[in-house]
This record gives sequence, structure tokens and C-alpha cells, in this order.
Amino acid sequence: MIDQQRIEKAVASIIEATGEDPQREGLRDTPERVARMYADFFSGLDEDPRAVLATGFNEGIHDLVILRDIPFFSICEHHLLPMFGQAHIGYVPNGRVVGASKLARALDILARRPQIQERLTSQLVEVIQDAIAPDGAGVVVDAEHMCMALRGVKKPGSRIVTYATRGDFSAGATTREELLAALDRA
Repeated sequence: MIDQQRIEKAVASIIEATGEDPQREGLRDTPERVARMYADFFSGLDEDPRAVLATGFNEGIHDLVILRDIPFFSICEHHLLPMFGQAHIGYVPNGRVVGASKLARALDILARRPQIQERLTSQLVEVIQDAIAPDGAGVVVDAEHMCMALRGVKKPGSRIVTYATRGDFSAGATTREELLAALDRA
């Protein structure tokens, strides 16, 4: 559970530490707004992504399913700055499929936690593999990180691409290459 009162106090302290007056008209409500924002940004801490994938349909499908270009944002745990981009999910059902919105919702739950992109990618493919038990699953995440764009090296537009595979996609390079090629073409 997010402690919004503690966040409000911390933000007021940060404002003071910058030399500003947290009671100034333009800043007076800022600690409360920031606390609500963090409660939203980190709402995935109290949710289980596997639960949203529990509802599926036994359709006898065994062909590759791809959901592309799913927008997301998360907060980098190293600098508490946003990262945002798109995720792409592919899986080979073992007869059972889930609704596309369920896959996007699982991504949102995992993204709404303090994260690093590498962990987010790995966690999402693990959740898919555990929850729907496909023959194989793969996730590609392509994102821009504000910690890299706004501070440090200051390289806006730079993107990080991560991918993770499980099941049949992890068994051999050919299968993994076929998944990545299909994601690129879809």
C-alpha cells in the first residue's frame, strides 16, 4: 500500500531543499499531486499480473499469436524518471488462448512498479509462461529512458531493446529467430 502522506512530506522537504517555499501558491498543492501521481505510477505493486491471465479459452489453437506495439510507461528505479515505449508479445498456445487485452493488462501491472527494462521484459515472459502455459513465449520491449535523455549522457531518442523467451522459443536459435522475424513483419 502506498503511503501518500509520507510521500507528501518527502516532496515538501525536497521543495524546501531546493530553496523554494512549499507554501508558495504555485507549490502549495504540489506534494499532494506528486503523492497521487506516485500512487498511480506504482499501483502495480499491489496487483498480480497472473490473475488477469487466469481467464482463457481452450480453442485448440497451436499457431503463433502476436500482439504488437503495446504502448507502456514505467518508472526507472535508479532515477525515478519515466521510460516509455512499446512491447511486443508472441506465444504459441498449447490449445489455450487469452484475450489480447489481458496481455496488455499484465504488461501494465508489471510496468507500474519501480522497474528496469531488463527485469520488466523477463517478468512479463515469465508471467505469460506461468499463467497460460504456452508451448513458447517471447517478449520484446523497445523503450526510451528519460534518465538517459535528460541527465547523464543526455542522448534523447536513444532506445533500449530487450527480449526474453521461454519454452520452445528458448530451445534453439532457429525458433527464437523465427519469433523475432515474425515480430518484425507483423
